[in-house]
Amino acid sequence: MALKTVILFSLVSIIPVTYVSQKETPLANAVFWAARKGNLALLQLLLNSGRVDADCRDYFGTTALMVASYSGHFECVKELIMQGADINYQRETGSTALFFACQQGHNDIVQLLFEFGASTELQTQDGGTALTVASQYGHPKVVDTLLKNGANVNDQLLDGATSLFLAAQEDHVTVVRQLLSSGAKVNNPREDGTGPLWMAAQMGHSEVVKVLLLRGADRDADRKDGSTALFKAAYKGHNDVIQELLKFSPSLGLLKNGSTVLHAAVIGGNHKTVRILLEANADPMLPNKNNELPADLTKSDRILNTLHPKTVSGEIL
Repeated sequence: MALKTVILFSLVSIIPVTYVSQKETPLANAVFWAARKGNLALLQLLLNSGRVDADCRDYFGTTALMVASYSGHFECVKELIMQGADINYQRETGSTALFFACQQGHNDIVQLLFEFGASTELQTQDGGTALTVASQYGHPKVVDTLLKNGANVNDQLLDGATSLFLAAQEDHVTVVRQLLSSGAKVNNPREDGTGPLWMAAQMGHSEVVKVLLLRGADRDADRKDGSTALFKAAYKGHNDVIQELLKFSPSLGLLKNGSTVLHAAVIGGNHKTVRILLEANADPMLPNKNNELPADLTKSDRILNTLHPKTVSGEIL
């Protein structure tokens, strides 16, 4: 079973509800609270007192600027910057204020951070960047701003997943188109060989599959386990995806994993999928590596009758 690539740090663990600064001072905790709630007046009062630093941090290295950026409070972000907050400071996980603003889709804050020198190159512990997280969460305006400010369209997580992969995985069609138009490599796979097309197919994202194919995705690219996008879509019963893939004449024969897509469809148990593949000339008499025909892998009369309309008890008449 394929695992979805997910940027490592969950929102809850990134921005706790309560804060404990390194010095555990009430004033520092109040700065975090004001940044999270968007209370500009209180934030200004605290910072102007001279008794608390704009870069006060919690135990994980989270700064008030990160909190305000995540929470979408533009004026608080601006105030913290004016008070000298470090734009590119990275918390323990590697995340920055820009990362959080991109994750949440706060494009006005993203633009503001760029005005004051935010970097697109800083990475989280799993290799995540501002562009990978904006792509994963599907924020087209943010993606556009990042690309215009020099973000690398082919950034990769440590497991090899690109921004395009993450957008394809989550069915963000607009972002997929943006990234491809900006030079994203359509066939770049993860370390396990899973490419954007394979992932979109197994998730059932037919529109993303269509876009990727039209932009040159390899219809027969396989993972290290030998399965292709069509094989996975057939197993899952994603018939809309299968129809898109069939327009590009993918392989219906024996794959590197020792089976055919028709075997996958039969195991998946969707008789409509079986019928679609048969209509595309998949061969029901082609055995797998174990010398099993597709019909040998099911007890469903409906599927058996679809495979061989003149069949009784699994035997061809």
